[in-house]
Amino acid sequence: MVSLPKAGRSGRLHRLLAYLRPHRSKIWGGIAALFIVNLLGTYLPLLIGTAVDELQVKFDFQRVVFYALLLIGLASLMWLIRMASRLWIFGAGRLVEFDLKQQLFEHLLRLEPNYFAENTPGDLISRATSDVDNIRRLVGFALLSAANTVFAYGMTLPVMLAIHPGLSLGAIAVYPAVLFIVQTFSDRLRAEQLDVQQSLAELSELIQEDMSGIALIKIYGQETNEKRQFDQLNQELLRNNLVLAKTRSILFPLLGGMVSLSLLILLWFGSRMIAAHTIQVGDFIALLLYIERLIFPTALLGFTITAYQRGEVSVDRIEAILSVKPRIIDAPDAIALPRDRVQGHLRCQDLTFTYPNRSTPALNHLSFDIQAGEMVAIVGPIGCGKSTLASALPRLLEIAPNQIFLDGIDITRLRLADLRGGDRLRAPRQLSF
Repeated sequence: MVSLPKAGRSGRLHRLLAYLRPHRSKIWGGIAALFIVNLLGTYLPLLIGTAVDELQVKFDFQRVVFYALLLIGLASLMWLIRMASRLWIFGAGRLVEFDLKQQLFEHLLRLEPNYFAENTPGDLISRATSDVDNIRRLVGFALLSAANTVFAYGMTLPVMLAIHPGLSLGAIAVYPAVLFIVQTFSDRLRAEQLDVQQSLAELSELIQEDMSGIALIKIYGQETNEKRQFDQLNQELLRNNLVLAKTRSILFPLLGGMVSLSLLILLWFGSRMIAAHTIQVGDFIALLLYIERLIFPTALLGFTITAYQRGEVSVDRIEAILSVKPRIIDAPDAIALPRDRVQGHLRCQDLTFTYPNRSTPALNHLSFDIQAGEMVAIVGPIGCGKSTLASALPRLLEIAPNQIFLDGIDITRLRLADLRGGDRLRAPRQLSF
């Protein structure tokens, strides 16, 4: 399994900013559009409150039509700008998803085969699909939600305090409790999300192995054992998903209830202030609209937290792959191998290779000399090292220097692209295993 890097939140934030940097124009465009949307959203309740107070003093049908058309126009403009913000920010998330998949695939192609022997395909596929999708949600939905919440609070609260400080503070008095609840559940959600992702990776790994080896499973009659193993992993995934769902089912309604409590406080005290003529009806209606305006981003905070927690886990899992450095790379002074210079003389000199975590060499002091154009067959029982030799010649294994030579040049000094370019090497004319 790929080990997760021990990156702190600052490290994850740095990586997220790196993902977004190529698409910063879309991100800033979307954030600017959100700013305008929230600016208009802050103005509309004031406009409604002004209209109510004006029409309460003197009803004028033409003024009603004027305010109605003005509200419809501003609401339509908000809708258009909000759609633009979603297209830009969600579009940036899709582009990040595309870039990460490309980067992962190209990085995996550079890694040596031994890496794929140590890390199962099912886990790698899960990271390249499910985890990349979680990062897309983080840089798309979560970013949009977070920016919208900041703008909504930053613009709404000052206006509310300007209308009536005491009533506004009373209505938002429950919000510190909301933030405390969010902080309390944060680490728990992240740990449970990690369990879900790992269970999903193990299940994907089993499916991939069984689908690729279905013939052997049937030959040896292992259907029952594979079914039992799948059931165990599926049950584990179900348990982890239920634990996560239980936590979310506790958190989200709790957040919604706390937010609704602020509306009740406003209704309770505001109605008495209207009766006592200490606040105008228009201002009270504006405060009601502002509280309702804060309900959605606050209630959405739970979903944003989930997207963020999933994204944090997935960033670690993706970076665990991208942080792996290829062991077999070109030497700083690598020698080019032009096609017209290739003769095809292949020589092994005391070639020895031992796989990691094994004590017995797969190749032990092997020497041979194959002339250009010579046809050679290498035979032997299973496990004698034929496949190891086939992997050693193009440097798919980490071979020590001065053991394999092509036209008298140590292959560890040749450029990998030239060494492995099959159409460039003319000899040996045929090498059978």
